[in-house]
Amino acid sequence: MRQQEYFEAYLDDYDKIVVYLSKNSYNGESNCFYLRDTLGNIQDLTITSIQQTPQQYNRYILRVKKPLVIGEEYEVLHQHARAAILRYGYIVKRDRFDEEFAYYGNDLGCVYQKQESKFTLWAPTAYRVKLELLKEGQYRTFEMKREHNGIFRCVVSGDMENASYVYLVKVNGAWKETIDPYGIASTYNSKRSVVVDKKRIRIKDYPLPPLRNYCDAIIYETSVRDFTMQRGCGVTYPGSFLGFVEENEQTKAKMTGFSYLKSLGITHVQLMPVMDFGSVDEQYQQLFYNWGYDPVQYFALEGSYGLDPTNAYSRMMEFAHLVESCHKAGIRVNLDVVFNHVFEVNSNALQACVPYYYFQMNEEGELSNGTFCGNDFDSTRTMGRMLIVQACRFLCETYRIDGLRFDLMGILDAQTMNLVYEVCHAINPNIMIYGEGWDMPSMLDFDQRACIRNQHLIPHIAHFSDRFRDVAKGMTSQNEVATKGYCTGATYLIDVMQNCLLASTMPHGDTALFSSPQNVVNYVECHDNMTAWDKMRECCKEDTREVRMLRQIMLLGATLLAQGIPFIHSGQEFARTKHGLHNTYCEKDQINQMDYARRDRYLEIVEAAKALIAIRKKHDVFRFPDAASIAKGVRFEDIDRQVLIYRLQNDHEEAVVIFNPTASIYTYRLEYAYRLLFYNCKIENEYKQDDLIIDKYATIVLVKEK
Repeated sequence: MRQQEYFEAYLDDYDKIVVYLSKNSYNGESNCFYLRDTLGNIQDLTITSIQQTPQQYNRYILRVKKPLVIGEEYEVLHQHARAAILRYGYIVKRDRFDEEFAYYGNDLGCVYQKQESKFTLWAPTAYRVKLELLKEGQYRTFEMKREHNGIFRCVVSGDMENASYVYLVKVNGAWKETIDPYGIASTYNSKRSVVVDKKRIRIKDYPLPPLRNYCDAIIYETSVRDFTMQRGCGVTYPGSFLGFVEENEQTKAKMTGFSYLKSLGITHVQLMPVMDFGSVDEQYQQLFYNWGYDPVQYFALEGSYGLDPTNAYSRMMEFAHLVESCHKAGIRVNLDVVFNHVFEVNSNALQACVPYYYFQMNEEGELSNGTFCGNDFDSTRTMGRMLIVQACRFLCETYRIDGLRFDLMGILDAQTMNLVYEVCHAINPNIMIYGEGWDMPSMLDFDQRACIRNQHLIPHIAHFSDRFRDVAKGMTSQNEVATKGYCTGATYLIDVMQNCLLASTMPHGDTALFSSPQNVVNYVECHDNMTAWDKMRECCKEDTREVRMLRQIMLLGATLLAQGIPFIHSGQEFARTKHGLHNTYCEKDQINQMDYARRDRYLEIVEAAKALIAIRKKHDVFRFPDAASIAKGVRFEDIDRQVLIYRLQNDHEEAVVIFNPTASIYTYRLEYAYRLLFYNCKIENEYKQDDLIIDKYATIVLVKEK
C-alpha cells in the first residue's frame, strides 16, 4: 500500500520512478530529485509530471537517464536533502523483468545430499541474502552468492539432515527473515524450514481400479480433522493423517473412520487443505479450528495433522501412509489446493523474497482482492506460474496424488492451468484437475481467467457446476435459502433440470455451458454454505422429516446418476447438519466433525447412497464420456410437467430413471420388462413390466439389458 509515509519512491519501470511527497511537509514540493547508489554516485532525475492525489500527496513521475542495475540498492533524494529508499515497485510486473530474470531450473529450495546441501533462492530485487542454519543447537550464517537470473546460492558441506534454516533477505532497504518459499518441510507453525531427504518418502504402488476418463470418478470430499474427531469413534489419533486411515476392531465394529469410507464404494476421496495453513496453532491444535483455506506454504504439509509438529518428518511420513493406505483400498486421493491467495501477504515468504511480484497489483500499488481475502495470487508472472506448477509436480511425484481441486480457480489464468495439467498428466495419466471456475472480480483480464465461461481455453480442466447445485437443490447463498430447486419441489425447473442431467453440454432446457461431461463436476453440497439437509429445513418447512429424507435421496440420485462427474460432501449421505450455520470454517469440532451417531440414525439414506454409487459404477450409461454420446443416448419424458423421466441407452443396455419431487402418485407404463434396481430407500432387484406406480417423492432406477 502506497502513500503511508512522508516520502516514498518506487521503481515502476526500467526508466520510471514514482515519488510520493506528503503535503504535511514542505507542502509536498520539490523542484529536483537525485538518485544515489551504494557507492555514493549521484545522477539527476527528470520530473515529467506532478499530480495531486486524494490522499494529500504530490505524485511525481521521474525519468531515469542512466540504466539501473536490478538488485542494486538506491536512494532518491529531494531538494531538501531528505532521502528515501527506492523500492522495486511495478517494475516486477513488466514483461521485460520476466524475460531477464525468469528461472527455469528445478533446484529452487534445498537439495539435500549426505555430503552437502545446496540452497537456492530466487530473489532478483534483493541486494543481499544470507542463510541462517541451525544444527544441533548451533547457529551458522552464510552469505549467499548472487548468480544469473536473480538466483542466490549457497552450498553447505556435511550432513545437514534435520537442520532448520531461514533466509535473511535485504530488499527495498530492509532486512527480512523468511522461511523458504520452496521448502518442503518446516518446524511447527512455519517458523523455520527444515532440511530433509525427499528420498525417504516412499509410497508403495498398488493397482488401482481402471479410470477411463473423469466421468468414472465418484468424488467424496472430507476433512482430515473432521473425519475422525468424534469422541468414541474408536480412532487412537483423532483428527490426524494416521487417524484418517486407522482401522481396528472398534472402527470395524462401529463402521467409523476409514472402515466407513471404504464401505461407501467411492473412487476418490478429496481432502480439504492439507498443505501448511496459518489459522491453527500447531502446538495447541485442539484450541483452534479452521478448514485451512489460508495457505502459508505450498510444498510443506500442515503440522496440526501430524502427531509431532516439531518433527519435520512426522507429518510427511504419516501423510505418505495415508495415501498408501487409500491406494491399497482402491481409493484415489485428490487434494484441495489453495493457490489463489495467501494467509497474510506481508509476512509471507513470497512477498519477503520478491515484494509485489507474486500478487496481482495495479500501478498504484493496490492489491487485487477478488478472493475477498486481501490478496490475489498473480499466476501470469512466469515465476508465479512456475511455483504453482512445481508445487503440483512435487505433490504428484512425491506423494502420488491422483487429483487436484483448485480453490477459486477463476483467480488463476488459463495458461497456468493448462500447464499444470500437462505436467501432472505426464506423471499420472489418470490425474484429475478441476476447480471452482467462478468469475471472481480480480485484476486479471477476463479473457485470461480459468473460469467456466472460458472453459474452451482449458479443455482438460473440470469445473464445479453451480447451475446443477442451484437447479437441483435450490439457490445457495445465505439470503436465498428459502428458494427451492427441482428436487426440493420447484417443478417449474423441470426443463433446466434436464439440462443439468445432460451435464449442460447442449442447449436443451437452457444454454450449453460445457463442451464435455468431463468438464462438469455435479454437486449439491460441499464444505461451503448450508448443508443440503439444513437448507431443506428452511425451503421445505412444510415437509415432514420422512419427506425430507426422500428428497435427500433424490438429491443424491440426481448427483450420482447425472452425466458428468459426481461429487458428494462427507455426511451428505446421512443428512449431515451444521445446525443451520452457513459457513463453519472456524467453528468448533462439535459443529464440523463427522457425527457417526447421526449416521446410525439415517442408515436408510446411507444404504441408498451406496446403492446409487454401485449402480453408477456398474452401468456405464450414466458415464458417457463425451457430448456426442449424450446426444445419442439420452432422452427425456415427463408426466404432467411434474415428474421427470430420464432415459438412457447404449449398445448394451437401457436405463430409466424417474424423479417425482411432488406429493402426488403417478402411473407410468413400461413398454418392456425392466429390472427394478432402486426405489426410494429400498434396493430392489426384480422385474417390472406394464404399469409402474410412482410413489410421491420417489427416486426410481430401472435397467434392461439389450
